[in-house]
Amino acid sequence: MTTTTSIFLSNETHSTGWQSNNLVQIIDEQVHIYVEPDSLYPLRDLQRAGRKVDGLGVKHINFVGDNWSAEQQWAVALGFTSVGKLTSVDFCGDQQAELTKKLAVYAWARDLTNQTPAELYPASIAEKTINYLSELAGDKITTVVTSGEALVEQGWLGIYNVGKASINPPCLLEVDYNPSGDANAPVAACLVGKGITFDSGGYSIKSNAGMFDMKCDMGGAAVVAGALAIAIESGLEKRVKLFLCCAENMISGHAYKLGDVIRYKNGVTMEVANTDAEGRIVLADGLLAAGETGAPLIIDAATLTGAAVSATGGDYTALFALDQQAADQAIAAAKQVNEPIWQLPLEQWHQSKCPSAFADTANSRPIPGGGPGGASNAAGFLSRFVPNQGKGWLHFDIAAAYNGKANECWAVGATGISIETIATLIR
Repeated sequence: MTTTTSIFLSNETHSTGWQSNNLVQIIDEQVHIYVEPDSLYPLRDLQRAGRKVDGLGVKHINFVGDNWSAEQQWAVALGFTSVGKLTSVDFCGDQQAELTKKLAVYAWARDLTNQTPAELYPASIAEKTINYLSELAGDKITTVVTSGEALVEQGWLGIYNVGKASINPPCLLEVDYNPSGDANAPVAACLVGKGITFDSGGYSIKSNAGMFDMKCDMGGAAVVAGALAIAIESGLEKRVKLFLCCAENMISGHAYKLGDVIRYKNGVTMEVANTDAEGRIVLADGLLAAGETGAPLIIDAATLTGAAVSATGGDYTALFALDQQAADQAIAAAKQVNEPIWQLPLEQWHQSKCPSAFADTANSRPIPGGGPGGASNAAGFLSRFVPNQGKGWLHFDIAAAYNGKANECWAVGATGISIETIATLIR
């Protein structure tokens, strides 16, 4: 193959040369992709074709011809891009510039998630996010990083306790995107991301296999930061705040322990039943910070539970909400941008699913995976920390955010799925 390979969308197959169920044909070092007209999942088929093109050893692609829609090009690009070539795509057509900008944001978020634990730790994810958003928004953003013992002074005890065992101190990053410059402008939306840059499981230690991919446990932070970036790129005129809850969940003599009780700023006490259910512990602080802004829309994203992966097979983002109108808007937004999402159960009574004799709640149940309904129970725990009984709050358990192994649709590593859905909601 040449350095850049042209990709054509064919209206019909030819007699020879087709590979992989008539998805891909190579003619004179050009790649032709064909999807059956009656396919139930044409965009998924195109993404699968993108994986096949990647498997041919192609380094860079450009779309050629008048047949391509923006959605079709994006599907192939998601399948084709992989570590080392996350932006190696040239789009065509009227939306070429928009697609190129979107791919750059996805590439940034995916690369951030793929970085090693040595490269990415709480202070560095905060710094990288600040630098990236500053490049896009300039003086329209201001930032505050609260780190280490300052977290205790300000009452952010969830983040502090999860991260206190690490040599790299935990932090809470607040990014205020305020395009009007008016300090009294209302906050239209808040985004909250789980930024666990490495998760050993703490004293509820993971197995070697279970720990291997845990550099990706900050995928929620990358997704919400990416969503804000895309919204800014598209001319966001609303004030939006971003909160990243960043920590390494490590083991030391200073680590938090099973049976510890943490008191949050809203007075809720929580007994630690599982140190490997740390994501919800840090997100509680971020949700409380978001609630203090008075924003009518609060969205959090996290690689939170294995239960969500089990429920969706890793193909969907798992959505939770107590506000069905907000959930319906999220489902509509996801459908609009072709990002798979599935709503799972959540009611107010899920708050009581992790009981404790020594506190208002535990963070989980001391049984494998937190027991039945683990993803809903985690969302129920989070719902204790949002205002207005959950009105305007959406919880994204991003089960599809990372793949430890390549599959028919995705390369190994981060996917960025749900970035555009969340960007659409805050726009």
